[in-house]
Amino acid sequence: MSRSILSPTSQEPAPQEPAANEAVPAGHAALALNIASALLIMLPPVMWAANRSAPLLLSLAALAVLAAEALAGRLPARLKQARALLVQPLALVLLGFLGWALVTLLWSHLPRTGLAMYGELVLSLASGFVVALCWPQTAPARARRALGWSLALTGILVLGELRLGPGLRDALGLRSQLFIFNRPLLTCLLLLAPAVYGLWAGPGAGRGGRALAGLAAVFVTAAIMAGESGAAKLGLMLMAATWLVALALPRLALAGVALAFVAMMAVAPVLGPLADRILPVGVYEQLARAHARDRVDIWLSFGEAIRARPLTGFGFGTSAALRTHPAAAAVSEPHRLLLDVGHPHNAFLQVWVETGLTGVLLICAAGLVFLGRLRHMPARVLSPRLAVVAAALGVASVGHGAWQGWWIAALGATAIWFMSIRQNDAGRNDASRNDTETSR
Repeated sequence: MSRSILSPTSQEPAPQEPAANEAVPAGHAALALNIASALLIMLPPVMWAANRSAPLLLSLAALAVLAAEALAGRLPARLKQARALLVQPLALVLLGFLGWALVTLLWSHLPRTGLAMYGELVLSLASGFVVALCWPQTAPARARRALGWSLALTGILVLGELRLGPGLRDALGLRSQLFIFNRPLLTCLLLLAPAVYGLWAGPGAGRGGRALAGLAAVFVTAAIMAGESGAAKLGLMLMAATWLVALALPRLALAGVALAFVAMMAVAPVLGPLADRILPVGVYEQLARAHARDRVDIWLSFGEAIRARPLTGFGFGTSAALRTHPAAAAVSEPHRLLLDVGHPHNAFLQVWVETGLTGVLLICAAGLVFLGRLRHMPARVLSPRLAVVAAALGVASVGHGAWQGWWIAALGATAIWFMSIRQNDAGRNDASRNDTETSR
């Protein structure tokens, strides 16, 4: 909900930041900042080892930057800045959604489950907000290089396990099914955009940085293509296509992504029937590995549930076991069984099912405000950010639950890295202007 996370390229006046060339606080404050940076850098391989760990790492990074700010005596200024950011329109809309989601627990049949999921969502959002607010906004080039190596290493680790088998995991008694790599690969997909952009075109980018960007892209792409996640493959294709189109036609690409977002939300209640009627049998056969037929059946079930409570939804977090909700009796018997699969495998459907039309309108408003604030960016700056948005929308349309903490944390970390590149760009431009004025 901060300016840095949600609208990293906003043109609106922002509260005063420390100067771009301000010295990093010495001693314990510097150590705390280094710890936060290390946690952000190590997010991909740690997700490979423990595929739900992103919220923990982001929360620890938030504690570290808060400690650094306290040691440097900047906490009062940061609190003032946070208050200013939280009354901006985008933040207010998102806070409105969070408030409405909490209200829906009043008619949920699983209020404790919903509250736990709500806490997971809020923790990841709050941690991202704090890190974006306090992390040094002049992250050095070595941090971007470290992220590139971190992504390349994670791609190699995933490829190694896919080729050699999960013998070590079996020996340790850990889950060893291939789908355990879905979350780390989706995390790598999101982080790949700021890593490649920062190494290729960011401040201090050179031949070595570009080579590392290519290396990270190759290994992450290879791991995604070798893995089980159809959502990651779809997201990768959308990211590449959107990036290229946005470079050539930035305004058209932005309008297209905005239109796609609204359309996906609008058609979600009837997505199942549409897919059931339009997709030929051959498509299901070709996408059997991605469980295409199963997904369509799930969409049919949850779409029918939406029609039972379109305005208020069933309550935040109820997708975890919607079949046991009393109102689910309105769903036909053949479709009722699939209401127990955990989530609709479509984030737009989940917003409808759990928070109803009110939640849908709030999410749509937040998304459009965010996209609208990107419209003034030049193509070079817009393209990687829009590519991430397109990839995230694609993944959300077929993948995991909408509120899972690891996904929110990965999105937040991606935005934080984009923020640091932008601040470096601003600092470099300011330095250039100062040099010019000095020479005069």
